[in-house]
Amino acid sequence: MTIFVPAGNQWLVSLTASTALVKVVAFFAAWAALWLPLATAIAMVLKWHPSKPLTTEQKLPLLASLYLIAPLILWGLSSIEGKSFSDYGLEGKLSFLVSVGLGLGLGVLSLIIAFTGQWSLGWVKSYWANWQRLPKVLLPILLLGIWIGGTEELIFRGFLINELRHEYLFWVAAVISSVIFALLHLIWEQKNTLPQLPGLWFMGMVLVLARWVDGGSLGLAWGVHSGWIWGLTCLQEAELIAYTGKGPSWMTGWGNNPLAGVVGFLCLLGVGLLLLLLGHCRSFGDFCF
Repeated sequence: MTIFVPAGNQWLVSLTASTALVKVVAFFAAWAALWLPLATAIAMVLKWHPSKPLTTEQKLPLLASLYLIAPLILWGLSSIEGKSFSDYGLEGKLSFLVSVGLGLGLGVLSLIIAFTGQWSLGWVKSYWANWQRLPKVLLPILLLGIWIGGTEELIFRGFLINELRHEYLFWVAAVISSVIFALLHLIWEQKNTLPQLPGLWFMGMVLVLARWVDGGSLGLAWGVHSGWIWGLTCLQEAELIAYTGKGPSWMTGWGNNPLAGVVGFLCLLGVGLLLLLLGHCRSFGDFCF
């Protein structure tokens, strides 16, 4: 046993001194290695096969196991390097919570504008009778959105951006991290996700912009991301709206996925422009210099 401990310590030390891409690959390799056995066991219990589509009830346990592991790996890595989650943009300050709340409101508001516009054009219809379901799902989905949004921001706009910035210009790092963010969504559903890849990449870029505007803090990005998850999931789970088929798919989104259409792109663009406007009203330090 004593033979392997020094070797293991030497490997960890060499990893911390490696290039950014090596660290990133090592992180995702460790994440996959720890999650796949657990995911396999969960899939067997749920009687789900990768060739079959995922239901919400099947996806949640898999998602929970995936997102419980990642922060633990990052905690271990940051401990070895003498860092903390605050270095990745998670801060225990009141201003951080204010940014999360501001972002949450901005994310939800952008969805309200996008779907109200489509409703006025007759592209979506509202099931008014189903709105009574909304109070029952609001809080659970909000908590789910905050958890998923926070975990993804810690990984993609926190850890990834920080590591890539050591070797690349800030916006090059943003492009790379957003590509990885988009591609990893293929884990769940390939057919429906492929048309959304450009939208997912652009979404990643807007969330990087949110961190930049917030001076390196993840609060604003976390809030915006959580707001999108909260709003879209509430619409879906409470069955509040449905597409009428009157709008062109390239506008509303192929497969009724907003990120696969022009409306989704315009929604993201609008949030990005508002973030830039907010950046002019804030003093956001030297995060990208």
